[in-house]
Amino acid sequence: MSFLYTDNENKRYHTWNYELREVFGEKTFKVPIDGGFDCPNRDGTAAKGGCTFCSVSGSGDMIIAPTAPLQEQFQKEVSFMHHKWSDTKKYIVYFQNFTNTHAPVEVLRQRYEQVVNLPGVVGLSIGTRPDCLPDETIEYLAELNERLYLWVELGLQTTFDQTSDAINRAHDYDTYLKAVEKLRQKNIRVCVHLINGLPGETIPMMRENVRRTIMDSDIQGIKLHLLHLMKKTRMVRDYREGRLKFLSFHDYVSLICDQLEMIPQDIVIHRLTGDAPRESLIGPTWSLNKWEVLNAIDGEMKKRNTFQGAKDVRKEEFIW
Repeated sequence: MSFLYTDNENKRYHTWNYELREVFGEKTFKVPIDGGFDCPNRDGTAAKGGCTFCSVSGSGDMIIAPTAPLQEQFQKEVSFMHHKWSDTKKYIVYFQNFTNTHAPVEVLRQRYEQVVNLPGVVGLSIGTRPDCLPDETIEYLAELNERLYLWVELGLQTTFDQTSDAINRAHDYDTYLKAVEKLRQKNIRVCVHLINGLPGETIPMMRENVRRTIMDSDIQGIKLHLLHLMKKTRMVRDYREGRLKFLSFHDYVSLICDQLEMIPQDIVIHRLTGDAPRESLIGPTWSLNKWEVLNAIDGEMKKRNTFQGAKDVRKEEFIW
């Protein structure tokens, strides 16, 4: 058995922190900001009402000052992070909530360029949807990719079109595959987002989501989210009517370890769970103890004596 990840985290998977230390030689912050974008299945471009799991902030619930000018948001986030990591001087600006390519390219350029030259900024991470990447936007992203370290984070959530329809995703799996192909033609790094625990999906389906994205698309990173049911979202109806069952702590930890074993070692694990405001969360409430979840994943990997890629789905045979 061999491990790639020998930094001071001593993890059995390819962490985002490890990747950034390899690229930049030191700890690097990812700084979330609100770019002021909307979403095509909220404003009527693709659908109305938004994804059924989405909160009013569009997954930006933890941003400190979402209504402030972009440069001020950046400074506030950095100041907050420096309370814990005072020596860090390199930053990746993360356009996080809603769909950050859902605008004409001139608007994207105007907003992105406000932050790319701020002191210490070495990269951008842009959260978006696969149906919001027209050719002119791809060309601008390719330009940025030549200038700095760039990731495009594609919200896929599920590979099953019936689930996509049920959560009002308003695009299909094939749209995702074509978007990844276009981005990779420009050598742009792609991180796919998947949600574990969506209504109607079984644990085997959640494993299949990971297998498909690895086998069908050339991705460099993956975010595995736990579904958080938030107040005032359309998915509350699914919960009340019995279509949504929360994963247990044990099942989630076991599932994540299964998924990590399937993922090739070169793919960066950007996230294994998520954050939700305590006052807005309906469940699962065990997810509020984020470090307990992460520590349990580490413990289960050690208990299994396994590691990321131990059952690499790209290979004909498992590593062991």
